[in-house]
Amino acid sequence: QVQLVESGGGSVQTGGSLRLSCAVSGYTARYLSLAWFRQAPGKEREGVACIDNSARTTYTDSVKGRFTIARDSTTSTLHLQMNSLKPEDTAMYYCASTRYRIPAPENWHRPDEYAYWGQGTQVAVDA
Repeated sequence: QVQLVESGGGSVQTGGSLRLSCAVSGYTARYLSLAWFRQAPGKEREGVACIDNSARTTYTDSVKGRFTIARDSTTSTLHLQMNSLKPEDTAMYYCASTRYRIPAPENWHRPDEYAYWGQGTQVAVDA
């Protein structure tokens, strides 16, 4: 079993920064890709960023240049550094892990590619 626990959310002003963390526990050798998703009220869950076992990263267009995904193997922690935050970044943020494989490039953003999910951490950006 794998557990993912997010932390680091909060409320910030437009232009501010937050660093989200996701503690990963359990057997992880099979998990080839980790990702951050977000879901705003009334909207579908959206893929934000993905990092695979070779540390290659992918970002949705709206966060490129502002967000950075990284993994720290020494602490088994996934991070999302969020800079220049905008009100449209307001959402519940979730970390997720695949079970056996890296999704096809066109499918990295699909929630059904990920077998394990954290409980979410809330991010609110005030104008």
